[in-house]
Amino acid sequence: MMHFPLPGRVVSRTLAIAPLIAALSLIATACSPTGGKAPAADLVLHNGRVYTLTWPEPSRDGVPAAGAPFDSAAGWHHDATAVAVRDGRIVYVGTDSGALALRDSATQVIDLARHVLLPGLVDAHTHVAELGESLERINLTGIATEAEAVARIAERAATTPKGEWILGYGWDEGAWANRYPDKRLLSQRVPDHPVVLRSLHGFASWANERALALAGITRDTPAPAGGEIRKDATGEPTGLVLNRAVPLLDNAVPRPSPAQRDAQVMRALHVMARAGYTGVHEAGVAPDVMESFERLAERDSLPLRVYAMLSARDSALIRRWITRGPYTSGNGMLTVRAVKAYYDGALGSRGAQLLEDYADRHGHRGVSGGNYGFDQRLVADIMSAGFQVGIHAIGDAGNRATLNFIDSVMQAAPKARALRHRVEHAQVVSAADIARFAALGVVASVQPPHAVEDKGWAETRVGPTRIQGAYAWRTLRQAGAALVFSSDLPGSDWSPFYGLHSAITRQDTSGAPPGGWYPAQRMSAEEAVRGYTTWSAFAGFDEGEAGVLAVGKRADFTVMTVDPFRDTPASLLRGDIALTVSRGRISYRR
Repeated sequence: MMHFPLPGRVVSRTLAIAPLIAALSLIATACSPTGGKAPAADLVLHNGRVYTLTWPEPSRDGVPAAGAPFDSAAGWHHDATAVAVRDGRIVYVGTDSGALALRDSATQVIDLARHVLLPGLVDAHTHVAELGESLERINLTGIATEAEAVARIAERAATTPKGEWILGYGWDEGAWANRYPDKRLLSQRVPDHPVVLRSLHGFASWANERALALAGITRDTPAPAGGEIRKDATGEPTGLVLNRAVPLLDNAVPRPSPAQRDAQVMRALHVMARAGYTGVHEAGVAPDVMESFERLAERDSLPLRVYAMLSARDSALIRRWITRGPYTSGNGMLTVRAVKAYYDGALGSRGAQLLEDYADRHGHRGVSGGNYGFDQRLVADIMSAGFQVGIHAIGDAGNRATLNFIDSVMQAAPKARALRHRVEHAQVVSAADIARFAALGVVASVQPPHAVEDKGWAETRVGPTRIQGAYAWRTLRQAGAALVFSSDLPGSDWSPFYGLHSAITRQDTSGAPPGGWYPAQRMSAEEAVRGYTTWSAFAGFDEGEAGVLAVGKRADFTVMTVDPFRDTPASLLRGDIALTVSRGRISYRR
């Protein structure tokens, strides 16, 4: 990548600000009670292009604020070149000379080689426990046909002892919705191993005959509320289950031991550190995963910060935490103050609840509420106990009912108003409900990759009118709603470059469609970066500690080889992570 000198007047503005920052930070840190020299920094990062994000937010239309390091003629420029860290906190932000003045023989000094340093990126909706499991499973992402998927499973079976489970994930329940697979070919090619293959977003699962038998799924098995066990013309299960029936297969798979679960979680978190993240919001944490997070936090082994959202599908877990109350570990690396609930299903599998029939299935409007495992009393109780709730809502009816529910709880328990409740996905929203997000103080927790991954079939599901309120990030922003961005991994690629590219362009990685899919909903480069930094800090009550680069903040940094503010969106896809720092500790270095 080429580097161009900045215009003179822009450089002078940067250099005029930097000494002031340096002076103020040195005044704050350089004087000891005895008048001696300040303690040296533990870590100095210099010779970088540092964007602090300490300037005011852009307008709702994405226009940079007056105080931003932006020039209408020359564009963006970085507002610092170096940072210094001591005891996990930022003690200096400014020029190279100012930061290097804080070093001594014990200081670790890293030359950033003009790479871009941002506040630590946070993925605000993840399933890292599933990612850890998936890293051990057969990846079917991008597989186009049932025959191709079965061939890949049969290949694994040839080297797996008979009787052992074979697990896979990633076939696309949205793209395959009109041609769902069944057990016949899978059972024929792999008869001696129980096989369970979860779909890309987890709203469908596909099994062979042996797995169905071990799960106890027969022609007489009733489908759980909000779920479907697909059956053939004779009444026999086909091997495919949807929505709330997926746990029937999941629960048959042997659970990992505590040591195995810890290893899975750690492996996944290191993958996230390699991707440049300094934190995750883990959505829907089950009891054994929660125990793993607590063990790892107690050992100070977590390589990045975990904001755990407890699973509201486990009432015993929720009741225990209502008694216990919100919690942050002593080292600050684990916080438990949120809950994940599900109101409806997914759009791809036609489980999202719509106000009117699906455009491609007359008489069908999805599943939701109590029929989808949403326990209103339980969720209301934990909101009243001081926990933030993030409710999965995809369809326009699901989003409306979720907003109604949050409103009703806040009216009954006013202290719940300040908890920054979230709608996870907010994927299809009626025009009449857009403004309610801001009015209720509800965060729209959205996933830019979903728009570019779903564009091939989403309009077929909802039609040309409702699609105007689907994946409508700009419309939500213009209405005053707070947003936060994430990947929803492992269902989508968790690369921040992919996420930034999706948010800025609304194009897939091949550049389609030209101009972007419903381009009026695109985000500016600054908004895209804030979606993973300042906005994620706000969504996780962490703005006092992170999200911007300033003296006193936690030393969480992401260093990348491309500049999302200045480089073309297409070049982001060629970016790489050079360094990830969490709490002043290097968690990944290229």
